[in-house]
Amino acid sequence: MSGTKTGLSATLMAGAALAGLSAGSAEAQDHRWNMHIAFPAGNFHTENAEAFADRVAEVTDGAVEITVHPAGALGLQGPEVMGAVRDGIVEAADYHLMQQVGEAPLMGVNALPYLAVGYDEAWTLNEIARPYYEEIAADNNQVILYDVAWPGGQVYADRAIETRDDFSGVRIRTADSIQSQFFDELGASTVQMPWGDVVPGLASGVIDGVTTSTSSGVDGAFWEFLGHMTIMDYVNPISVMAVNLDAWNALSDEHQEAIRTVADEMRPEFWARSEADDEEKLAKLEGEGISVSTVEGDLHEAMVESGQAIWDDFIADVGTPAEEIITEYRSEIGR
Repeated sequence: MSGTKTGLSATLMAGAALAGLSAGSAEAQDHRWNMHIAFPAGNFHTENAEAFADRVAEVTDGAVEITVHPAGALGLQGPEVMGAVRDGIVEAADYHLMQQVGEAPLMGVNALPYLAVGYDEAWTLNEIARPYYEEIAADNNQVILYDVAWPGGQVYADRAIETRDDFSGVRIRTADSIQSQFFDELGASTVQMPWGDVVPGLASGVIDGVTTSTSSGVDGAFWEFLGHMTIMDYVNPISVMAVNLDAWNALSDEHQEAIRTVADEMRPEFWARSEADDEEKLAKLEGEGISVSTVEGDLHEAMVESGQAIWDDFIADVGTPAEEIITEYRSEIGR
């Protein structure tokens, strides 16, 4: 009888172990990722991320589920996002490369003023620089799945910016140190701050100017605070969607391949959506009463010269990789 009990106990224990193993395997096939994004629902970057999440769920039959948290709902600020992905605080995030220069200075190459003008040049520069970005990402325990250019950088203020003197006394919000250097040298007073602080900064009077895109100007309803936008198109900065490497490596090879395929297929669509959004949001700004002008003449020449000086500073500070990227890019575009 005791032998029968022992055998039965062993059988039950073995069955429980197998059941546990089976449950563990099923759980290992279920992956739930939280994705940070700073921008609100309705912003084209957020819509891109949501479309990507939907396709990932589709191609993995629901085994990989990405929850997009817009408007910075997870509490992360721009310069800390790459580190948050690295450390597994979030599994995935959309972030500006240029805001990560504190940890990876080379990521600022896409933000150099007037280096790449417009979407075609931004694409060319990005194609050359992306292998360098991917190496930095790997060193920071993450993998880049797709990138998207923003619409061009403009300046919103209480006046049209037509001469250098028009910058005097304007406290312009910038998104990164390169923008700050650029506009400080042109005579503005810059205040570097993450997107989530911009509208409160305008409302409180901490800033009375912003450099950003048409898309963000609509997101922030800038017509409630400022009357003018000067088109400068000095940069089309790059955002990436990156995934923590541990979360990525937990996926099967099949799911990794499927997700990479989706990212590669959707990437050109996302870039096209950015360009279309620029046109749509420019019309919206004008419709809401924003006066729009374009920088030209002596001021434009001065801005280009100032930008080129920053390229030289960047190469001196960052070194060989920056020089390699910029040299190859300029050779490619013939400028």
